[in-house]
Order: sequence, then structure tokens, then C-alpha cells
Amino acid sequence: MSWIRELYYYRYFIRTSIVNEFRARFVRSRLGAAWMILNPLAQVVIFAFILSEVLSAKLPGIENKYAYAIYLMAGTVGWSLFAEIFNRCLTVFIDNGNTMKKLAFPKSTLPVIVVGSALVNNLLLLVSVIVIFAMLGHTVSSAILWLPFVMIVTIAFAVGLGLFLGVLNVFIRDIGQIMPIILQIWYWFTPVVYMEAILPKGYGKYIALNPMYPIISAYHNIFVFQKTPNMTGIGVIGCISAGLLLLAVFVYRRASAEMVDVL
Repeated sequence: MSWIRELYYYRYFIRTSIVNEFRARFVRSRLGAAWMILNPLAQVVIFAFILSEVLSAKLPGIENKYAYAIYLMAGTVGWSLFAEIFNRCLTVFIDNGNTMKKLAFPKSTLPVIVVGSALVNNLLLLVSVIVIFAMLGHTVSSAILWLPFVMIVTIAFAVGLGLFLGVLNVFIRDIGQIMPIILQIWYWFTPVVYMEAILPKGYGKYIALNPMYPIISAYHNIFVFQKTPNMTGIGVIGCISAGLLLLAVFVYRRASAEMVDVL
């Protein structure tokens, strides 16, 4: 409860930090905030044009000429939210080391600022993707009402895992070097670019062990197949996320006294 009170008292600091971050990122930029969505959309377009002819015939249940592009964009929205929050939480204490030394403010505001910034990015990408869906003749159904819950679970999982490793990264910098490699492998182990159905028999049980699998599948069910996601899988990841958040808080409280000295 004390953390919640701190976040409330410093709400203007959090809001100002998020706004200043966007201003600093796009200062003197002609396109401004458009860059936040151009990069992921460019990746989607490249993959869609290159692979759609190969994989479009293997997307059962999608009656659309641009089925693969729709599938890829839906998965990219979910993965982008997770990846941005996770990567930034991994280095949040190192990136703000000087600020932590010079200013007295609750350190709990740092992950909130990260989440706020990433959420704005993701919502802009989401709106752009929905507009593109409409242009491609694909509508969004009432299943989108489940999206806020799926996004909350995604954010909780990314913050819990990212902060836990972020604290360790202050003391063991090798973690910050190896995690981008692991994240790349993780991305290709998650059915964002491909469907589970195209994998050889026997590989499905390994995909099911991937904690991002239920999340990305939920995005696909909501946007592509227009049906309710598997809430059992999302619930399991939600419980794992809660455990990771508690673990991150425990590790942070044990290490916070030494973190500033190390930084």
C-alpha cells in the first residue's frame, strides 16, 4: 500500500517524465510520433510480402486474400508490447543511475514510467493495425473486449520478468548482454511469424511450454479468428506474472540499498 501511495503522490512526476521522454525522442523530427509505428509496421510489411505466398495457404479459418499479413500484424502487436517493456525494465536502473544518485524520488516510479511510455507506443500501433485491417477488408469483432485483460497480463509478465532480471543486471552485467540474444530465440520460438499448425508433429508440446504462447495466441484469436481467447492459458500466465512481480519486489527490496552504490 505504501508503494501505491507513493505512485499517487508522484503521479505528476510520472506523467511529466513520460511526456518529456516522447519530446526528447522526437525533437527535431519531421515525422514525430509516426516513427513509433513505422518501424514495427515496416517489419510486418516485409515479412508479409516475402512469406505470404508461402504461408497463406496454411491459414485455415481465415477467408481473406491478405490472411497472412493479418495474422502477422496481430501477433506483432502483442509481441511488441512485451518486448519493449521487458527490454526497458532490464536496463531501467542502469539507464537511470545518475538520476537515482542526484534526485530523491521513489524508485517504484521508474517501471511505471516505462509501462506508460510503452503502452502509448503500443496503443498507437494497435490503432494503426486496426485501420489497416479495415483497409484489407478484415473487421474486428466483439472479441476485442477481452483485449484489455490480455494486455494487463502481458504487461504484468513483462514487468515481473524484466524487473527481476533488471535488478540482477545491476550486479551482473552479463545478463544485459545475453538477454537480447535469448529474446531473439524466444521470438522465433513463439508463433508470431508462423502458425503452430505448420510445425512438424511433436513440436507442439514444446511450444506449449512457452509462456508467451498463450498471450500471442490470445491476440490471434481476438483479431484474426474473432473469438474468445483461451482464458485458462491466460489465467495461468497471470498467476506466473503475479509470482514474478512478487519475486521482483522481494529482490529489489533486498538489493536496493546496494544498487545506488554499484551504479
